[in-house]
Amino acid sequence: MKVLVREKIADAGVELLRAHFDVDVDTDSPLEEIVDRYEGLIVRSATKVTADVIARASRLKVIGRAGVGVDNVDVDAATRRGIVVANAPESNVVSAAEHTIGLLLALARNIPQAHAALTAGRWERSKWGGVELADKVLGVLGFGRIGRQVARRALGLQMKVVAYDPFVPAERFRELGVESATFDEVLARSEFLTLHLPLNDETRNAVNTEVIARMRDGVRIVNAARGELVDEAALIAALESGKVAGAAIDVFAKEPYDGALLQAPNVVVTPHLAASTEEAQDRAGMIVAEQVVAALEGGLVTNAVNIPTVGAEDLEVLGPYVPLAAKLGHLAMELASGEVRRIAIEVYGELADYDTRLLTVAALNGAFQGHTDQPVNYVNAPVVAADRGIDVAEGKSRTSRDYTNLVVVSVDGVQVAGTTIGTDARHFLVNALGFELEMDLAPRMALLLYDDIPGVIGRIGMLFGESGVNIANMTVSRNREGGKALMALSLDSTPPPELVEQLREGMDEAYLIV
Repeated sequence: MKVLVREKIADAGVELLRAHFDVDVDTDSPLEEIVDRYEGLIVRSATKVTADVIARASRLKVIGRAGVGVDNVDVDAATRRGIVVANAPESNVVSAAEHTIGLLLALARNIPQAHAALTAGRWERSKWGGVELADKVLGVLGFGRIGRQVARRALGLQMKVVAYDPFVPAERFRELGVESATFDEVLARSEFLTLHLPLNDETRNAVNTEVIARMRDGVRIVNAARGELVDEAALIAALESGKVAGAAIDVFAKEPYDGALLQAPNVVVTPHLAASTEEAQDRAGMIVAEQVVAALEGGLVTNAVNIPTVGAEDLEVLGPYVPLAAKLGHLAMELASGEVRRIAIEVYGELADYDTRLLTVAALNGAFQGHTDQPVNYVNAPVVAADRGIDVAEGKSRTSRDYTNLVVVSVDGVQVAGTTIGTDARHFLVNALGFELEMDLAPRMALLLYDDIPGVIGRIGMLFGESGVNIANMTVSRNREGGKALMALSLDSTPPPELVEQLREGMDEAYLIV
């Protein structure tokens, strides 16, 4: 088999590939004209592997991206062609952590400002004195791979580290000597604050005016994770008022960046350098070479970002239940609260006759989406669970009382169940939080738990109507007359935050699933 290395990677990675395959390193020829010759393709960020390129690659079996993201690869097109797409998500962990610490030190000691002043001919010792890091409280928002490595290094600088991550078990914090705290506790206690949250709809602009107001006066903020985590206008206003004493920023919502932060005297900026070390780039090349070897020789592709190949016979039966399991996993995770210790997946009916590990992986994949600082896929979801100390349980039963097939997912005892309906295999939610339901599993849903009293349904409908949010479907279930009721709604658009707060009034629980 032949592998095309389209962009420069570590020499060791090329040699590994050459030990197994016929390798061409060609950075110049038009990709669409030569891709049809190869079973494997390795790229970095510059090469665009479009749907058109993939359509011309009749022999291609694997695309390796030497780096973290796969934005330059049309993953959907590759998946439809049965092409594995793999990346190197671990390659930049050390580099990103070290850069974060570098920004932390530069921010504390005003190193860039002092350097600029001295090279401009000004000797300003008293102006740029700075503060020590020892004995200061570092807040870490997001305790994934990079957050944990930052904490290790900060502890070595004799800082006191307090961290927030609701999806990491307490043991992970204790192992490092880091104190686990709530989001608000971290805000209130941190003298320095570093961001390592995954980027999703909930965390976008997580550092905004209201959140900054809850921080300690004079806090210093470091962001080497995602630019969209910070509301830039809110940060600038806080820097100007003195609420935030300083900020060190490596990432921006729009890059290249030329905005107002560049003119602030109490800000340290770098042009997205966190992963830009020789070691990280070499590591990425070596890791992706290993992934390509595994893919072409039938091994385990641990960093695949799309669905791995399954047998045609099993896929014919399991296929409709794979996305169902993922949706149920996502729903169960959103309904659960606190530290996750156990995820259980049970199948009932004819599905029990098949190897349903794919459904387990799908449920885990759905559960972790938006809750990690790394891409989660059908291959690495079990590894993510193991890394977080989460017990994963599987169960099967040939007997299903009400449905031909049923998939049940539980997160720490919070249970949801679903099945497929009709010839088009619509995904149906049939149980949630102990209440029997019958409704489509929609992309946007609201689940409301409340006392079974008159007037609630009308009030809820009025609130949605006044907010301009259309209810596409609704069902109500209750445990007994006058007891507790669960209302499930599918929505045409995402409710505004103020509506969500209104919905919570008078409810035992209100969940928004998007």
